[in-house]
Amino acid sequence: MPGTHAAKSRSWHAHPAAMLGMVVLLGAVVVAGLVFVPRFVASPAKPATPADAPRMLAVAPPVTCAGRVASGQRQLRGMWLTTVSNRDWPSVPGLDEQTVKSEYRGWLDLAQKLNHNAIFVHVRPSGDAFWPSKFAPWSQWLTGRTDGQSPGWDPMAFMVAETHARNMEFHAWFNPYKAGQTGTIDGLAPNHPLRAHPDWAISYPVGSSSARVYYNPGIPQARSFVADSILEAAANYDIDGVHFDDFFYPYPSGEQDFPDEATFAQYGAGASRGDWRRQNVNLFIQDVSTRLKQLKPWVKFGVSPFGIWRNNTSDPRGSATRGLQSYDDIYADTRWWVSKGWLDYIIPQLYWHIGFDVANYAVLLPWWSAAVSGTNVQLYIGQADYRIGQKGAWADPAEIDRQLTLNREHPVSGSVHFSARQVRDDQLGAVTRYRDAHYGSPALVPVMAHLPGVRPRPPIVERAVRGDRGAVTLSWQADGDLPTSRHAVYRVDLDSQDPAQLIATMAGAPGTRSWTDQTAAPGRAYAYCVTTLDRLWNESPASPDQLAPL
Repeated sequence: MPGTHAAKSRSWHAHPAAMLGMVVLLGAVVVAGLVFVPRFVASPAKPATPADAPRMLAVAPPVTCAGRVASGQRQLRGMWLTTVSNRDWPSVPGLDEQTVKSEYRGWLDLAQKLNHNAIFVHVRPSGDAFWPSKFAPWSQWLTGRTDGQSPGWDPMAFMVAETHARNMEFHAWFNPYKAGQTGTIDGLAPNHPLRAHPDWAISYPVGSSSARVYYNPGIPQARSFVADSILEAAANYDIDGVHFDDFFYPYPSGEQDFPDEATFAQYGAGASRGDWRRQNVNLFIQDVSTRLKQLKPWVKFGVSPFGIWRNNTSDPRGSATRGLQSYDDIYADTRWWVSKGWLDYIIPQLYWHIGFDVANYAVLLPWWSAAVSGTNVQLYIGQADYRIGQKGAWADPAEIDRQLTLNREHPVSGSVHFSARQVRDDQLGAVTRYRDAHYGSPALVPVMAHLPGVRPRPPIVERAVRGDRGAVTLSWQADGDLPTSRHAVYRVDLDSQDPAQLIATMAGAPGTRSWTDQTAAPGRAYAYCVTTLDRLWNESPASPDQLAPL
């Protein structure tokens, strides 16, 4: 997905990070039937409102249980699940519905094992869709077909429901302008929108032997159409986030410039080519941000950019690096988007090791921390699990462990790992290592106080029952005012001086809930408390503590 996701094969995988460390090093590059439909109106006169009556919230006091302050972390933890070229999921194209569903549940099982609380799923990898869309053909990576026809079921509806049942956020990940894996319109599905609007298409080489077709970002109507296709998904599904990687203008391919001369001549209005391209992307980001908040103000909007905005040799505001610059090379002025408040979160792809002289993780981390300082934009870090096991620093299984430790010294609100397959493979035991050190217990997603939400009432804990082997089963009544809600379970070990520990989270409908603490030690004295959280993770005070019988 984002900025430099490893290009292990010859194709560019979703993240621009997929182009295994596409970094300019002192001049060298280190490669690691649908027809046009009217503009989708994503700004209804009366914006949709969740049943939990959104309102602005002050910062909540710390949760206390049995007189002890809870130690549970607020930290987003996730992974990118890539669909392009079947990199992660589905494992091969054309699988039957039940197999595709089973595989997705397997990825959620992995996420839960690692105490993740979010997943970023590639739902528009190449101008296609993993939902029934008026603006894109069905993805061949799902159907195994190149004719754009339906598989007969709705993967997006399934994924959102299944993810929420695990009490995780679902972020729908879009490659905005990529139109297909082919270099020509003739290679696109018969119902692809660019067949009706070939004037919106532009072809650009990828490497020396292939090309890709893109929606031309310089054409206002094409930009609007792409935004419409994304907002269609946000309107029709209960997603938690709209997420872009950094494929706006494509990454440079040798000395060949993006062939938009005619568009620039028509729309450039006297600007330089670079400024005009940046403004095209700025307008697109602003448009999606504005319309998304009008449509569903509680849905988060985030981007995962290439890890270098500009080098300080080009701009004194830039980082002390010497790599490819997203501002200059792919026309993504991410620092500007942060300053304007168009994003709710940003996930720079810091896919380099600590101490790398060209792009040092330990240099870029504080730079990005400073970039979000004083804004409402939360900083998550894109972690390069795909590089584990490569030569040099990445042969050390402790590299990401050290990076996550360093993250703690800065205002970092979480991490997202690229990609799911490498997380699952656990090369060198590196994932197990950082999981034990950093993700050993559950965490709640950080609150975004600028988004609408409610502070729920605490649930009523009715009883705690001790089983034969020491396990404790809690039962409580959920807040009936929320159609769906999350709950967090805290435990106090009364035989110690430890703080209250967050030990579980769950989601569900109002009514009686129960949960069993299988880790409770026989004969040990515990007190339990439960809190309620709304969809944006705003948390109630804790319920009165409930003592578990010995």
